Amino acid sequence: MATTAEYGLGPLAYPRGWFMIAIADDVTTAPQPVHFFGKEMALYRGKGSGRPILLDAFCPHMRVHMARNTTSYVVKDGNQVEGDSLRCPAHGWRYNAQGACDDIPYSNHGIPKAACVTSYTVVEKAGCIWMWHDMEGGEPDFDLPAFAEWDRENVGWVRWKPDHLGTLPIHPQEILDNMADVAHFVPVHGSLGNVYFENTYEDHIMRQRFGAGHRTLVDTAALLETDTWYTGPGILLSRMSGKHPSVMMICNTPVRDGEVRVWFAVMSQTADNHQPTREEQAIARAYHEAGLAAFAQDFELWQYKEAAITVLQIPDDGPFHKGRIWYRQFYNPRDKAREIQQRVNGSHVTLRGKGEVREVA
Repeated sequence: MATTAEYGLGPLAYPRGWFMIAIADDVTTAPQPVHFFGKEMALYRGKGSGRPILLDAFCPHMRVHMARNTTSYVVKDGNQVEGDSLRCPAHGWRYNAQGACDDIPYSNHGIPKAACVTSYTVVEKAGCIWMWHDMEGGEPDFDLPAFAEWDRENVGWVRWKPDHLGTLPIHPQEILDNMADVAHFVPVHGSLGNVYFENTYEDHIMRQRFGAGHRTLVDTAALLETDTWYTGPGILLSRMSGKHPSVMMICNTPVRDGEVRVWFAVMSQTADNHQPTREEQAIARAYHEAGLAAFAQDFELWQYKEAAITVLQIPDDGPFHKGRIWYRQFYNPRDKAREIQQRVNGSHVTLRGKGEVREVA
């Protein structure tokens, strides 16, 4: 379990960006403990607004965990969440959605200024709960992806139902390396005759364009073409061509330094300009399962590999070095990000046609 410092990514142990922390349907008005970025937090829906709220988990009064309790009468009586506020199960101190204590039920001596917890920026979108994380405490400096297909059920898209795949004992750097790894597609995923492979870097977005034949997913003479990109360090989307166009999502969120939690999902367009029927929804689910099987091939490699602190790179590999430089922007203070982006912004063509390797500024 190698750490950020061992990879030399920057002074911040955890990256800045948007990260998935839960499947939206799993979040209720019952507070649940979540652990990310080395912190315990409490995630719940406000009873007043219905929106997701994320607070640091420990009440500053006596450091009681506010989301790990089933026996306190505050919890048993159903009074822990009031409106959008959360009560500590030990003494009933109540914290609003901004993290400020707004009630101490047994005291009329006012509320100490120190009675507050950190409240995090969270957004519900595309069936997921997203958290903005920044060790410097700054506001988001780039947007979540649009997830446009999520709202296109009327033209045949079937919404994804994400799978939570658990944790991997690796630093997310190992996952990001896949974006440059042209050489693994044939032996791992069954690609045939890789035709083109290109990476582009544009500020907080890293992209991979890839075309190849495939043993099972396309006809013999056809190409399986993908357009894959990271929006920040934690959200991968991939558009895939074919009879039923699809969008795949892979999310990685650090649990602690050197361990990551992973989700997977696929949306597919299985109907033509109408709400998908039950049969067409089943086709979309089959696409999800096929994508998950392909991702499991990567997942198994990551699960048992040692940390590649450095890559023993040969000329026929993709641009691992550029991807790792791009990734550093999220582990450095944001005033250093532009300088890092400018080092890699542009394109790198690894395969064009029969395998020409060429650098494009």
